[in-house]
Amino acid sequence: MKAELEKPIDIVIGKIDGWIDGFISMIPNMIVAILVFIVFLLVAKWGKKLAVKLFSKTSSNTALKNLLSTFVHWTIMGLGLFIILGILGLEKAVTSLLAGVGVVGLALGFAFQDIAANFVSGVILAFRKPYRIGDVIQINDVMGKVLRTNLRVTVLETFQGQEVFIPNKELLQENIVNYSSRSHRQIIVESGISYAEDLEKVESVVREAIGGLEGIIRKDEIIFDYDEFGGSSINFNTRFWIEYPGEPGYLNMKSKAIKAIKKALDANDITIPFPIRTLDFGIKGGEKLSQMLVNHDEDQVTEKAS
Repeated sequence: MKAELEKPIDIVIGKIDGWIDGFISMIPNMIVAILVFIVFLLVAKWGKKLAVKLFSKTSSNTALKNLLSTFVHWTIMGLGLFIILGILGLEKAVTSLLAGVGVVGLALGFAFQDIAANFVSGVILAFRKPYRIGDVIQINDVMGKVLRTNLRVTVLETFQGQEVFIPNKELLQENIVNYSSRSHRQIIVESGISYAEDLEKVESVVREAIGGLEGIIRKDEIIFDYDEFGGSSINFNTRFWIEYPGEPGYLNMKSKAIKAIKKALDANDITIPFPIRTLDFGIKGGEKLSQMLVNHDEDQVTEKAS
């Protein structure tokens, strides 16, 4: 009985002795692993600061700056982890960990395709800088001022006061019109005058009226062109340049130009015609409306008499 109890105890003691011997033999490797961990911790901290410094020179996107610096930090720490596991002789754990990361990455890639596409697009937009905060841009049928951006969406404030969230993927794929990237913008005012007017006089009057407005730049580049023979008028366009302070300033300047053209045309007795409408009362050629009514009344009297 005693011999039977001693055998399992010896086995347990042998296992413990083996673990102790293994632990003692691993102490040098563990010390090296700790030193490597400290080194990689310092390198990761230094790498994060360097990434922030370098990225600040290329983009002002705070969210992207924080994300990339954090990514650099944990990439360095991850590399250190693999090296430490190798020092400790845990190669199988390294292999299993890499396989697990690959499987998880593949699953997440399929599950979050749109999020990943918007994220990558946000990174590209941060470096390309097609617009900045406060710029007036148009994407498809949405126009407004850029309020803020992040790695998933760009937020615009329309001129009606609504916020529109546009996925970064659309901004990268569609055409973007940036009205604030240049310091000037052209205004086009469309109008028309009567067929009876002197076209040379009209052009001279309109040019003088636009040229006298404050806020017009490049006055030698004011363009006046007759566009078409309309249904009731000869239509023309007036094109001129302004410093572009934003959409309200653009609309205000266009309104001033319309008022100035109208005032100048009125002062020179130049007619801006109304659209002509013809009302058909069933009158035949050469017949007056009054005569048609008389004939109609006579026909009704004749019908009653018969």
